[in-house]
Amino acid sequence: MKRYIKNILPAAAMLLTVGLSSCIGDLDVTPIDPNKRTELDPVALFNQCYANLAIEGLEGPGKSIVTADDAGTTGLVRQYFNANELTTDEAICSWTDPGVATMNTNEQGASNAFLAIYYNRLYAGISVCNHYLDVASDVDATRTAEVRFLRALQFYLAMDAFGNIALPLTVSTEKPVQRTQAEVYAWLEKELLEIEPLLAEPKAKKSTDAGYGRADKAAVWMLLTRLYLNAEVYSGTAQWQKAAEYAEKVIKSDYKLFTAGTAKYSAYQMLFMGDNGESGASIEAVLPLLQQGNKTAAFGNTTFLIASTYNGDMPDHGISGVWAGNRARRELVQKFFPGTPPTGTTDAILAAAGDKRALFFAVDRTLEIPTNDAVKDFKKGYSVVKFTGIKSDGSPVTDTGHADTDFFFFRVAESYLAYAEATARLNGGTTTTQGTAYLNELRDRSGAPAFRSFTLRQILDERSREFYFEGQRRTDLIRYGYFGGDNTYMWSWKGGAPNGRSFDVRRNIFPLPASDLSVNPNLKQNPGY
Repeated sequence: MKRYIKNILPAAAMLLTVGLSSCIGDLDVTPIDPNKRTELDPVALFNQCYANLAIEGLEGPGKSIVTADDAGTTGLVRQYFNANELTTDEAICSWTDPGVATMNTNEQGASNAFLAIYYNRLYAGISVCNHYLDVASDVDATRTAEVRFLRALQFYLAMDAFGNIALPLTVSTEKPVQRTQAEVYAWLEKELLEIEPLLAEPKAKKSTDAGYGRADKAAVWMLLTRLYLNAEVYSGTAQWQKAAEYAEKVIKSDYKLFTAGTAKYSAYQMLFMGDNGESGASIEAVLPLLQQGNKTAAFGNTTFLIASTYNGDMPDHGISGVWAGNRARRELVQKFFPGTPPTGTTDAILAAAGDKRALFFAVDRTLEIPTNDAVKDFKKGYSVVKFTGIKSDGSPVTDTGHADTDFFFFRVAESYLAYAEATARLNGGTTTTQGTAYLNELRDRSGAPAFRSFTLRQILDERSREFYFEGQRRTDLIRYGYFGGDNTYMWSWKGGAPNGRSFDVRRNIFPLPASDLSVNPNLKQNPGY
């Protein structure tokens, strides 16, 4: 049993009287209602800071601290995926919800319900962290540093998605003031550098180990790596050397690439299976968000990533429910097949690709999604079988309604790719000897042939092959200048056209939710919305 699930979440359930308003913009409410609860339980409050990343709410399935027509849509990972995958060349969804449909075509506006949920989920988590820091920061120095990190992570995600955001650092009745993306970047850098020495030393763990799922120094290094890799976007000044420096800290830490596959499953597949916290795969998990079906019962974490990608005609995925929504755009499949991709079972596609990361299912599927009606048809587009509830040791899932699969928010592989890209940008656009070696380690794990060197575009393609459906693609495309603006990088349904068309560079950041603007006069809408 996952120690985090056993010891953290039941303790967090003691906070059922949390008074966080679920209305967008209500960042000024006091998280604990003094009329309902007067004693301080710092352990329970600390646990809730982590729980916000993994589950929708604390009262079981179908409950959430964030208001939505469907509480199951409010999980952080679910909306992290929607914002950063549906808007790119990797994923497209057959569902007709306006929130999904407009992100499919980069036409989302300030009333997009799913972007509002993402925004509100992040700020709900920030509010919980602020409350802990206001009332319990002197209880335990390491826990306080972890909460500061969790708050910084959520501010980072908000800044990356929404650009110019509020930066509330305390629980207050004052409406928070908006900061520019560059100002938030500067605060994040300072905050993370202050936190780093206060956290535990980096140590890879399994779910049976104490502290599994808690942030240590390597988590800060990973977030600093992302921050510096995208520094030119966020602040106007590139920081490639710093990105490489912090990526290498992770590479040289106790965390390692997981390479110990089995006769039936590759090491890459095992990163996304129902026992990835127990099988050894977690040696690569710098920050796992933990799931156990009979405890977390979340619809928004890996249950979503599994159920939304499967239909009834596909092999068993280890949990109940097939939602038939998300599948691959043509361009993702073509990353593995420069010629015509094959159809057929996953085994057939893996054999043809010569790359164990090509986890697609294409029986009775088409590569193309040519019309609006085809966008709504799950069988138009290859299915993705990357995430599964099945365990690599053959044992059943804990609860077939929900996944046991942990979501590895940061993986060591990201530091390999970040180092290679950052040093290539300092080397005239081609990988250094060390950068090439790191990328070829990833290719060797997947069974793909080594390259003599990599161009920047080849690194971007490698990032897609490694991290598709993990929530990084939008940020990568923006960094390369391939997302919004007048560029020639197209994908199917980009900008709402079947073969793609450019859209305004202002859409590199999302609109602030209209409902938040209506309650906080300090906020100004992002340009172009």
